[in-house]
Amino acid sequence: MKQFNPSIPRNEANILATNKVLKNTYTLLAMTLLFSAGSAGLSMSLNLPHPGMIITLVGYIGLLFLTSKLRNSSWGILCVFALTGFMGMTLGPILNMYLNAYSNGHELIMTSLGGTGVIFFALSAYALTTKKDFSFISGFLMVGILVAFLAGIGAMVFSIPALSLGVSAMFIMLMSGMILYQTSEIIHGGETNYIMATVSLYISLFNLFTSLLHILGAVSGRD
Repeated sequence: MKQFNPSIPRNEANILATNKVLKNTYTLLAMTLLFSAGSAGLSMSLNLPHPGMIITLVGYIGLLFLTSKLRNSSWGILCVFALTGFMGMTLGPILNMYLNAYSNGHELIMTSLGGTGVIFFALSAYALTTKKDFSFISGFLMVGILVAFLAGIGAMVFSIPALSLGVSAMFIMLMSGMILYQTSEIIHGGETNYIMATVSLYISLFNLFTSLLHILGAVSGRD
């Protein structure tokens, strides 16, 4: 008599669940990126001033906490759009600054945007095709992000351009690692909530873009 192997349907169910999380994550990520871009464009057209580091951090942390709290309900999706829209509004003044301060501002922005896209698709494809488990870098990423964040505050307070560039370079590496880590978590079932997966990938892309823009701007030099 043929014996029933319960692992077969369970494995198929896991694969279906993983594919669903991936599909929902990338769909929501694409929508939030478009929404964030629209918010940034609105902020630029209105020539809004940057809200400052304190308001940005309070808004970001508050909306991130709210999103995490409501991640298992439909309200969580609304919170994701609120968070990404807010980040887009804070990005608009930064983009205006580059457009006004650099003769090749448009080129810097488009190059940074293209570089961010290439890095994201390359790393995502690598994680998806190899299916390697990158959970072992979680501790390194947490410590690295904390160190880079504190160093960034120090560079801003004490006006140290070299340290600021170093922080941007660190964030490029760390956010690249976050893309690998988050994609790996989805593949291996470590992250089953597509709302939080979307937020993690969006933050990685946001920081990756702004860090690339900062470095390219420093290399290009102001007018």
